[in-house]
Amino acid sequence: MIIRSLCFFLIISTTAAHAQKWPFELWHDGKIVLQSGDTLKGFVKYDLQQDMVQFNIKDKVIETFTARKVLFFEIFDTSVHKYRQFFTIPYNINGGYSAPIFFELLAVGKITLLAREALEYKTYNTPYYVGSYSRLVLVNKFFLMDQKENITTFNGTREDLLDLMEPKSEEVRKYMKENHFDITDKYDLAKVVDYYNSLTGI
Repeated sequence: MIIRSLCFFLIISTTAAHAQKWPFELWHDGKIVLQSGDTLKGFVKYDLQQDMVQFNIKDKVIETFTARKVLFFEIFDTSVHKYRQFFTIPYNINGGYSAPIFFELLAVGKITLLAREALEYKTYNTPYYVGSYSRLVLVNKFFLMDQKENITTFNGTREDLLDLMEPKSEEVRKYMKENHFDITDKYDLAKVVDYYNSLTGI
């Protein structure tokens, strides 16, 4: 049921930080489809850490919706010049009960690729002096959904991913090598998953 809905709405996209602001800090042209069936079109701002989305039409009052009230929302992200789509899917993210949260849809098929973004501090070494420094960066947490709609986190290696793609792993390996894909980049990872799905015919 979920997979069929995702197939209908799929647009592959990538994300990037926008100048000095993160994508989730900006208002985007977009739309929100509510669980009630209503569709709102205007300016949309999202917050995946709080699982909320805001809606505003020009100078009108801003409305805020939790993931429980939203079926789907879409934005045009000018930082990457692409449409990005997010679905509400029940998931147990903190070890408790499953609850509706937002996932960005990246690829759909036998393996469906989802992501959630967050801010994290990363430490970098510098060649200019002894020591290191930390910087706040936007990271993506990846999730894989199978045809039974089971969702698992994916933070594995290239080989871990290929193991999931048997018996098509050698074809996928060749595709990744030819295109120099980095599976830590969500745009590259989406292309790999899409290619695998095309081989399965699903």
